[in-house]
Amino acid sequence: MTQIAPGGTIGILGGGQLGRMLALAAANFGYRCHVFCPDKRSPAFQVAHKVTIADYEDEEALEAFSRDVDVATYEFENVPAVTAELVARDTLLRPGVKALKTTQDRLLEKDFLNESGVKTAPYKAFETEEELKLAMKEIGRPAVAKTRRFGYDGKGQVMIKSRADLDRVMEVTGGAPAILEGFVTFDREVSVVVARSASGDVAAFPVSENVHTNHILDTTTVPAAISEMLEAKAKVMATRVANALEYVGVMAVEMFINDGAGEIVVNEIAPRVHNSGHWTIEGAHTSQFEQHIRAICDLPLGGTDARGKVRMKNLLGTEILDYEPYLADPKAYFHHYGKQEPRPGRKMGHVTWVETD
Repeated sequence: MTQIAPGGTIGILGGGQLGRMLALAAANFGYRCHVFCPDKRSPAFQVAHKVTIADYEDEEALEAFSRDVDVATYEFENVPAVTAELVARDTLLRPGVKALKTTQDRLLEKDFLNESGVKTAPYKAFETEEELKLAMKEIGRPAVAKTRRFGYDGKGQVMIKSRADLDRVMEVTGGAPAILEGFVTFDREVSVVVARSASGDVAAFPVSENVHTNHILDTTTVPAAISEMLEAKAKVMATRVANALEYVGVMAVEMFINDGAGEIVVNEIAPRVHNSGHWTIEGAHTSQFEQHIRAICDLPLGGTDARGKVRMKNLLGTEILDYEPYLADPKAYFHHYGKQEPRPGRKMGHVTWVETD
């Protein structure tokens, strides 16, 4: 496989906070980053060596971007597949198009996971109201209806517990391709952030325990309050997913855990560095962002052990304005993403605490 030596140029599709933190990590290895994003206010632009402001469908701009970089990656999974294909035509793209296409469509993703021997919630595809009724007969209530594409942080989803909820489904999905998922009984939500290099080496970080509020990640705690057996099982499942996708880079596998039954059900895959992995910046020997750079450049992967007990909290909307207590806390690590508009629910930053022995 082609190794990209420190000092080369890395292209990043997407200019959000994940791209920003990738560029910062790359700079520590001497890499220059070229960020491609349509939004001229992108926070990643503030720390990039070079930027391209253009639509993801702009073939001329994409070709120029691809020729300028030694390897390209993406920081969010809603990059159009055709964009990824155009970039992959002219330069290395890691992760590849296969990972993007599979994870952009919830039905394809669920099919892939089941074919890989990874358990998911029961599910059924639908588009029309009649198909939804048939799916409900098979899946039953409670259930969750989700659009197959472009949903995140609870968008494009409806929890169905009553007839009134069912009446809302077609309004939310708008007749777009969707899936109905059976409700999974669980005690905790966790994720495994795992890296796979271009040479096929794999390394998983400790399992993170996540708490969501209004469908948005609120806190992540490491270690997760699970048994060693479940910790090992979760890492094996994440590794299996990464290998089956022939993945290159860092990804997150989100899971539900039923403690009493000792059962793990995979919820979804994020083909990128992930919010639940932000704790690794100060809390692990290698951050998820550095690990992603190592993986896509085919450098040796770094150590994944936690430095102690770690807690990360997202700062949403105007919470970012109350930064002084975090700066005054000698045990807190405060991160501001450089976004100018603190809209409700918008991820503006995070803070991490690391408790070492």
